[in-house]
Amino acid sequence: MENKIALFEEKEIRRTWQDKKWYFSIEDIVYALTDSKDPKQYINKLRKRDEILSQGWVQIVHTLKMKTKGGMQKINCADTEGILRIIQSIPSKKAEPFKRWLAKVGAERIEEINNPELAMDRMKRLYEQKGYSKAWIEQRERGITTRHNLVDEWKERGTSKALDYAILTNEIYKTGFGLTAKEYKKVKGIHESRNLRDSMTNIELALTNLGEAAAVEIHKSNESIGMNDLKKDVTGAGGVMKKAKDELEDKIKRPVVSSENYLNLTDKDRLN
Repeated sequence: MENKIALFEEKEIRRTWQDKKWYFSIEDIVYALTDSKDPKQYINKLRKRDEILSQGWVQIVHTLKMKTKGGMQKINCADTEGILRIIQSIPSKKAEPFKRWLAKVGAERIEEINNPELAMDRMKRLYEQKGYSKAWIEQRERGITTRHNLVDEWKERGTSKALDYAILTNEIYKTGFGLTAKEYKKVKGIHESRNLRDSMTNIELALTNLGEAAAVEIHKSNESIGMNDLKKDVTGAGGVMKKAKDELEDKIKRPVVSSENYLNLTDKDRLN
């Protein structure tokens, strides 16, 4: 499954790609269309008003894992057809614009499969809407490419589980920054479910990219296979990263790892 966030009129709609189609969070859509403070309660009332919808609810709704404030949890989702049926029963002026948005989102996914560059362009626009600078977005884009290359390398060398990827990534962070991903998020003051890299400064991103790019090259040089060998390699890559971090800190006379969230920094600080 592939989990992503889409924006409808500046409201976040969680979605996941499975079985060659999008499934959307029903609660997110109800909130986007109604501004209800309690989407779950609204859905309960909605089902009582529309008996036919309630009778077919089990066929429409699928319980899938998505990111929440409490981490990955199962929530109620529906595909495009199911969502269209649900919003038929929601009296909202936003219903028609939302239908057009829903059709656009589906079309965009097909376009992205045929042309992956479109996905990157849309990602850039999403970050721009959130207030990130072009320089930061370019750094983030390079990091995504490097990360994909590293994961592909891990897959070819005997790992295929998300837990393995997390262990190896933590080793890079721990050796390079002196923190696990979980500890790093605490320093940043963000929830465990948030993406750590979206809170990193340009320098933090650049060092992360260096560590992961170094890991790819070390894997290739050592022709490593299996978790034990890969873990030794990423420890070495983290060492490359740490050396660069230490030299930079010596020059700038301050720690590289910052407790500041990128979006809370001043324009001057963001460039550092």
